[in-house]
Amino acid sequence: MMKRREVLKTLAVLPLSGSVAPTALLTESPVPDKRNLFKELGLRTFINAAGVYTSMSASLMPEEVLEAITTGAGEYVMLDDVQDKVGEKIAELCHAEAAMVTAGCWSALVLGMAGVLTGMDMKKVAQLPFLPGTGMKSKVILQKSHATGYHLALSNAGVSFVMAETRREVENAIDEDTAMMWFLNREAPSGAIQHEEWIEIARKHGIPTMIDIASDVPPVENLWKYNDMGFDLVAISGGKAMRGPQSAGILMGKRNLIAAARLNAPPRSGIARGQKVNKEEILGMYVTVERYINLDHEKEWRLWEDQVALIEKTAKGVDGVMTTVFVPPVANHTPTLNIYWAKDRINISGNDLRQRLRDGSPSIEVRNGENDGIELTVFMLKPGQERIVAQRISEELRSI
Repeated sequence: MMKRREVLKTLAVLPLSGSVAPTALLTESPVPDKRNLFKELGLRTFINAAGVYTSMSASLMPEEVLEAITTGAGEYVMLDDVQDKVGEKIAELCHAEAAMVTAGCWSALVLGMAGVLTGMDMKKVAQLPFLPGTGMKSKVILQKSHATGYHLALSNAGVSFVMAETRREVENAIDEDTAMMWFLNREAPSGAIQHEEWIEIARKHGIPTMIDIASDVPPVENLWKYNDMGFDLVAISGGKAMRGPQSAGILMGKRNLIAAARLNAPPRSGIARGQKVNKEEILGMYVTVERYINLDHEKEWRLWEDQVALIEKTAKGVDGVMTTVFVPPVANHTPTLNIYWAKDRINISGNDLRQRLRDGSPSIEVRNGENDGIELTVFMLKPGQERIVAQRISEELRSI
């Protein structure tokens, strides 16, 4: 701040015309402290070395996405208009005929299923989820290993499920009441039927297909891989590694099915009326996809490897500690570190170490690992937090 004498000297030489009022220069406007709602509400914040889990609020949005959300909050716009324009842009970026922003991946599954069932018939839209007597089909076929719970989103539309394990079982299960064939990408390695064969069977019988790739980027190519492959509908989360709004997702695919899905979505009434996605999230999701596609993914991967290597080296500096580094084959496909130790040298369980990291300062979240150890990843860390994680793990292990 200028001293009072310096301010007065400045005022003496200012021209009268267009000059700044002396009171404006002499009055100091106190800047209020930024409100810390986490502290105010007594909420524990933590370093996320676990991954993009919904229970942990998934990911942190980058500045560009936050700016899009803030800008979007400042104007009125017709919801259908912003869905139209953003859907066109996302579809183009992801090699799809059409796209829409949804209230998360679960909502994308519900809306995709609803669109398959109703088509453009508003009478059918009004009848969901009560299918008997409507003429709508009611069965969804999926592989038994893919029935992990996420498929239950489809049941919001009133459908039931037929489980199959082999191609013959799938073909035998198909009948005039089969509405769709659903595929959970994260469980692809555990199923007997892979993507291309699943699509081929469905096309043979004229049945639409949907794939759930909720947390399956990186790699970035997955944003368009399954559209190019021929799935009729693709559902993905917005708030995972792409770092968009956690309460947003994307449904993309064939134009007629996206149009039908939107008939079941806000601002219209229907089974998904409660799954609203507002203009701010729609705009934020557009910027999210655009930003993510244009990232230097090779550079980012090298950064993750370096961060994992730093934590691994620090942990292995403790006598009795062992490590493995791996990359999960599908979901959370990033460098991942498993840390475990000889229990005769370090007498603590993986669960107890996790709790000590959680209760410490700063609080750190990791996962349970193999060999009664801990497992962590780095792609959700803020810059420099890898050093804090490395130091805290080393301190805890040395203190036993």
